[in-house]
Amino acid sequence: MKFRRSERLIDMTNYLLDHPRQLVPLTFFAERYSSAKSSISEDLAIIKETFEKRGIGTIQTVPGASGGVKFFVKVSQEAAAPFINELCELIANPDRLLPGGYLYLTDILGDPNVVQQAGRIIASAYTDAKIDVVMTVATKGIPLAYAVASQLNVPVVIVRRDSKVTEGPTVSINYVSGSAKRIQTMVLSKRSMKQDSRVLIVDDFMKAGGTVIGMISMLEEFNGHLAGIAVLVEAEKIQERLVDEYISLVQLSDVDVKGKMINVQAGNYFNK
Repeated sequence: MKFRRSERLIDMTNYLLDHPRQLVPLTFFAERYSSAKSSISEDLAIIKETFEKRGIGTIQTVPGASGGVKFFVKVSQEAAAPFINELCELIANPDRLLPGGYLYLTDILGDPNVVQQAGRIIASAYTDAKIDVVMTVATKGIPLAYAVASQLNVPVVIVRRDSKVTEGPTVSINYVSGSAKRIQTMVLSKRSMKQDSRVLIVDDFMKAGGTVIGMISMLEEFNGHLAGIAVLVEAEKIQERLVDEYISLVQLSDVDVKGKMINVQAGNYFNK
């Protein structure tokens, strides 16, 4: 079946967006559309230019007989700014205040549009990094972890507080929570992650960073390598931050329960 150029462009764009970081040979597209490789190359040049102009991503060409093209999500800071500002406004709503100064974020983490956009922005920060796995801890960080992993085209590994019989043999570690200074436990199935994997840790909220340090300790049990740390929201006024290198989209600077005020600003994403 012969495709018109407009049809090819639409279908190729959709395919590349659905298969990020996956090598696609030119012969695949040539056979798919019954077109010459030269025509496919011209189409890819158009898509690449549009992606880069619109801040969607970029297409890299891999030379050689076994080469092809790869799509990488790449969100510019100019494109990310409106979303992060909107996210700050959502979180600053005083109706989110819970007893004890906690914030209600479940609705945000349950909104597919918000989570997918946040996932694209975080994944964009690690476009050039070699990542094999995205790791998070149950439960609130799971939607964000999957959103990031879908853009990096890697699996998600979920660390849990207790073992599940359906996960088989597990590795268990103890760690000290950064804020409460309590001994807590993390478990991970032995089958969930290969040895020597490069891991991106993703979480929804970080205070002192004790949970993140626990996940880093878990990596050591698998001879894993830390590729990066990314959080949706970080608390700013922490006496002892246990984590130094990380990316945050939103920074929570102050919570005034009596005055019903939540002060937030853009995280350190724009400083990286």
